[in-house]
Amino acid sequence: MNPVLDLSIDELFDQFDRLRVLIIGDVMLDSYVWGRVERISPEAPVPVVTVDRRERRLGGAGNVLLNVQALGAEAIVCSVIGTDMAGDQLVQELHDRGLNYDGLIRSDSRITTIKERIIASAQHVVRVDTETDKPITTDERTQLIEKAKTLIPTCHVVIFEDYDKGVLSFEAITEITDFANARNIPTVVDPKKRNFLAYQNTTLFKPNLKELREGLKVEFDVDNANEFQAVVDQLKEKLQLKGTLITLSERGAFIDYNTEKLKIPAHVRQIADVSGAGDTVISIAACCVALHQPPAIIAGLSNLGGGLVCEFVGVVPIDKVQLKAEAKEKL
Repeated sequence: MNPVLDLSIDELFDQFDRLRVLIIGDVMLDSYVWGRVERISPEAPVPVVTVDRRERRLGGAGNVLLNVQALGAEAIVCSVIGTDMAGDQLVQELHDRGLNYDGLIRSDSRITTIKERIIASAQHVVRVDTETDKPITTDERTQLIEKAKTLIPTCHVVIFEDYDKGVLSFEAITEITDFANARNIPTVVDPKKRNFLAYQNTTLFKPNLKELREGLKVEFDVDNANEFQAVVDQLKEKLQLKGTLITLSERGAFIDYNTEKLKIPAHVRQIADVSGAGDTVISIAACCVALHQPPAIIAGLSNLGGGLVCEFVGVVPIDKVQLKAEAKEKL
């Protein structure tokens, strides 16, 4: 176990700039249509949105890239996308934002995921998804693993950003985790249902309450401390985890890591949109793990950042200056 670094908030935020972070998982495009509603359609009882502007952003694992970059670290993507127009647009977004996409694989057999959100007067009207969730091919999986193995030795931490869209599989997760562990590179996981039990021997596992219930197929009272701790113990034992960080929505967060168990309360916020909060949490947590921070800092700073991005409509990365200011005040 690496020693915990005793850093001030200023020193910690400066150290973020040194990090290289590998993000492996489902990268996608977020498309936004911003407009206003002034009438109901004569064709059906639905609002007519008059478009004011359109915008494309990186989504899924792409939003984790943006959050890691916003913290000052170098973010490197390892994923599989299509050779379609959406894939070209995604690569252009990565390029325009100065992100490293050395680990990106283009596939003729897949479509690139697009999540299109239509927003009128700050209200989310509808979302339209163009996607596939079929697993990548055996050849593509081999390429993904080899890309990861090439990049991991140059990185300080690996994030598995799983959206159940088919990029990650039991075989890829196992081989990449074993490779990272053999080189003492920590692995931090944002899981989904399909591969929930595949993340054996990872460093820090970050489900939310819904994912925890579905992944373990258990029901429990989160407000009963003993009952909840028993489920956390079951999770750690089943996956042989070094630690887990569980986000509890309005209840805050709970971390069980390096023999410490802490519950962090949520901060009072004016919530505009919870989209992307988990991406911010995993990004901050991974950078803190890479810098051998104690559980109170990992959970406290991640929880703070997740709340901050909820004050904005749409999926946005963390503001490092704002996060640092709040951390000095509240941590």
